[in-house]
Amino acid sequence: MIRTAEISKIITLVTTLLLTLACSPPPDESTQPEPPVPQLEVAATVSSGTEGPVGDAEGNVYFTEMGSSTIWKYSAAGELSVFRRPSNRANGLLIDHEGRLVAAEGSDAETDQPRITRTNLQTGEVEILADRYEGKRLNQPNDVTIDGQGRIYFTDRPRPKPMPDQTNVIAVYRIDPDGRIVRILAEPEIDRPNGLVVSPDEKTFYLVEAHRDKDHARMIRAYDLQADGSVTNMRVFHDFYPGRSADGIGIDTEGNVYAAAGMHKLRGSSETLDTRCGVHVFSPDGALKQFVPIPEDLLTNVGFGGPDMKTVYVSASNKLFRFRADVAGTRR
Repeated sequence: MIRTAEISKIITLVTTLLLTLACSPPPDESTQPEPPVPQLEVAATVSSGTEGPVGDAEGNVYFTEMGSSTIWKYSAAGELSVFRRPSNRANGLLIDHEGRLVAAEGSDAETDQPRITRTNLQTGEVEILADRYEGKRLNQPNDVTIDGQGRIYFTDRPRPKPMPDQTNVIAVYRIDPDGRIVRILAEPEIDRPNGLVVSPDEKTFYLVEAHRDKDHARMIRAYDLQADGSVTNMRVFHDFYPGRSADGIGIDTEGNVYAAAGMHKLRGSSETLDTRCGVHVFSPDGALKQFVPIPEDLLTNVGFGGPDMKTVYVSASNKLFRFRADVAGTRR
């Protein structure tokens, strides 16, 4: 038989426990286990460094190989073939809203024609979208993105030994549908721009800074994207310093940013190994949602493909990796 005093004790203990649970702070997110790491596969292997993967509507993936000046096509059936060689040292790629392949071409020594091109994937016809700004030749276009209105944005950085007729300015440009070219960012407000992407809601413009020297920017910047295609209100979305910054970035339909960053071994720069080598997935508010380790140096770019756009392709070293995501990506 339970006495009244014992019942009172039990009630007191239960009440205390319930109050403690109700008043306890939420668990620290930093101590929560990370999401399971998806299975990583090697989709393709070539001879030298890979860049710029992007998928088309048929499930084919295009990526570049800088060393051999090649744009490769990895078909939906898993077959690897040369799409274009020489590629004029194409780097970043995207598929525009009409299914055409846009490339940032740094230029081969033979042609010395840095430019942004657009290729009809059915006919192979190549159209030059930009090769000069205010009469001067571009330097070395690096990466490209696109917004919902079809405006193309690209990064451009001077060569170690620029030619006299080049712009010789670190800058980000916008190509409007009517062909007008506008410089929207330039040094000293930016340092060494690399990857870039526009959010699906058209409100945010992300720009990677990937400088190798000490006390320079290694971060993802975020800006408010205005209706006219200009950018304002810069803030730091994520700072990788002192580790290696991201190179390329992609974005999914929910606005999560996928950044290919880090390295496994030092490369003679001031960069450290503080940044884990892999794909860092950030929510729109900058919180790290997921990390997918990649076993190769150097990580360069990330893009989406597959019939459902839920396959993430990562260029690193001489390989093209892939893994599955829960959220569909964009071709931006």
